Amino acid sequence: MPSALDQVFKAYDVRGVYPDQLDEELAERVGRAFVVLTGAGTLAIGQDMRPSSKPMADALAAGAMAQGADVLRVGLCSTDMLYYVSGALDVAGVMLTASHNPARYNGLKLCRPGAVPVGEESGLADIKRMVAAGEPAAGAARRGREQQADDLLERYAAHVQGFADRDALRPLKVVADAGNGMAGHVVPAVFAGLPFELVSMYFELDGNFPNHPADPLNPENVRELQARVVAEGADVGLAFDGDADRVFLVDELGATVPSSLVGALVARLMCEREPGATVLYNLICSRVVPETIREAGGVPVRTRVGHSFIKGVMAETGAIFGCEHSGHYYFRDNYRADSGLIAALVTLDALSRAGRPLSEVLAPYRRYAASGEINRRVDDPGKVIETVAARYPAEMADFADGLTVEAGDWWFNLRPSNTEPLLRLNVEATTEAEMARVRDEVLEAVGGEPA
Repeated sequence: MPSALDQVFKAYDVRGVYPDQLDEELAERVGRAFVVLTGAGTLAIGQDMRPSSKPMADALAAGAMAQGADVLRVGLCSTDMLYYVSGALDVAGVMLTASHNPARYNGLKLCRPGAVPVGEESGLADIKRMVAAGEPAAGAARRGREQQADDLLERYAAHVQGFADRDALRPLKVVADAGNGMAGHVVPAVFAGLPFELVSMYFELDGNFPNHPADPLNPENVRELQARVVAEGADVGLAFDGDADRVFLVDELGATVPSSLVGALVARLMCEREPGATVLYNLICSRVVPETIREAGGVPVRTRVGHSFIKGVMAETGAIFGCEHSGHYYFRDNYRADSGLIAALVTLDALSRAGRPLSEVLAPYRRYAASGEINRRVDDPGKVIETVAARYPAEMADFADGLTVEAGDWWFNLRPSNTEPLLRLNVEATTEAEMARVRDEVLEAVGGEPA
């Protein structure tokens, strides 16, 4: 059992192939252990549209109730909606989803009351240990009760709409690709009553993903949206992942927008709303993000990659906003949780105010050439990082999260994957030629196989 658990207990969630690696029995045991670990009196449980999500949610609920916790069944929802429920009601929460992974996968994302994340270092390792040991062995004296939530989608939609100035919004044509994921459930509710013309793509909930994988990080999965935006003469395109907690943008010309540029745009608007605010960005975001924060009068703070780190630093600093280059955007007034829909709405707010096409609005932020994330499969990631670091002066190196090397007109970050023997490389420079030179130099030192 311990070796099997190693396959599914990740740094930030529990995830694997259903039913081979995780099933209803594991979900029930996680429910028991989570209640014991947190002492939760109430547990909110949400689920995505995968065929295995409801039976997994049922088993999780049974385990939680056996340990005496009451269960609030949120039903179908996005991950950021589950975080909203946890924050607004101050209850622990679990979301049944495998995000952008293929249909055969499923998983559990857990949070404490107030949407406080549960990761490997903040409880997930303890749950894994308890499950492996068969703990708890018996249920509580009182069995918890189950309650179905009714109005939470409407409350969540109103909460998201509150991040935009409705008086500033103007009619915009928006194409949204849900990829048959949970955006098809939550986007119509959030857009209701707003002055946008919504063009829907694959809003039918289908956990088998019949049209394309709900993974916008793969450019192939966004090509249809790009073409549709141009064909419709739309102002913007939105691509959501399977559990709709991340969003990726396409401009009116059909070009994809790097998430760092979205982060810079949202950061500027947030700093205008709260002058002098602290804004976080992870260390693989473009330099344009901290530059924009300073230009807007804010205070940029650099963090490691990963939602648990960012949410922790947000709590310490009181930061109003945080962004990751992977399409995660965090808001202080959203219980420090990430929400692709809030980021999308704030972007539409900024676009409405600008009165210009999105490509023109973003033009001042396109200051650097970036490699995108490049993955290499290696036998010993730690040793490879040491080898690469030895090629550069020590004063240029930073080991906060893998290896970051900073020079005047370029930088790169090389960091290990949390779940696989992979190294991930990101390079940015002032010119395409310099970016390519640094990229090729580092890849030669890394070796390994493309992944």
